[in-house]
Amino acid sequence: MEIKNGKLTIRPLGKEDVGHLSKWLSNPTVLEYYEGRDQPFTIEQVMETYFLEEEGLSRYIFTYEDLPIGYIQTYTVEDEREKTFGMDQFIGETEFWNKGIGTLLIHTMVNYLVTQKSAAKIIMDPQTRNERALRCYEKCGFEKVKLLPKHELHEGEYRDCWLIELLIER
Repeated sequence: MEIKNGKLTIRPLGKEDVGHLSKWLSNPTVLEYYEGRDQPFTIEQVMETYFLEEEGLSRYIFTYEDLPIGYIQTYTVEDEREKTFGMDQFIGETEFWNKGIGTLLIHTMVNYLVTQKSAAKIIMDPQTRNERALRCYEKCGFEKVKLLPKHELHEGEYRDCWLIELLIER
């Protein structure tokens, strides 16, 4: 299964992607906002963390002009009222930051979750200090719902995050 939108392709994570993830998850610039600079990943840690099967979790690599540049995952969230998904992602090739690719990625995955998985709501919990990501998500229609104080352990301290959501109108 591939999801295509212009120059962007989202495809399932495969064993051939271990090197990409290992490179991205040991880059301090990427780790400043994802996992933490004090937590660079070895190839073994990438295998243990990103290649275990987990119920309701789907992992993908995304490419731009056929070059692997980042990672995105979606997961189902328990919600009795509506079908809810969570998302986490990062662009691992930092020269592709600030070029609108994150916005294209989020729009593309949201469209997939709505049309193919019947999502009624999509949520994320970015750190409050990740202003670039928050601007991207707000551009894509996500709204801040709730401040989550000391929600994520990052670089040795608990960081505040925003619970953001996109409600799908039917």
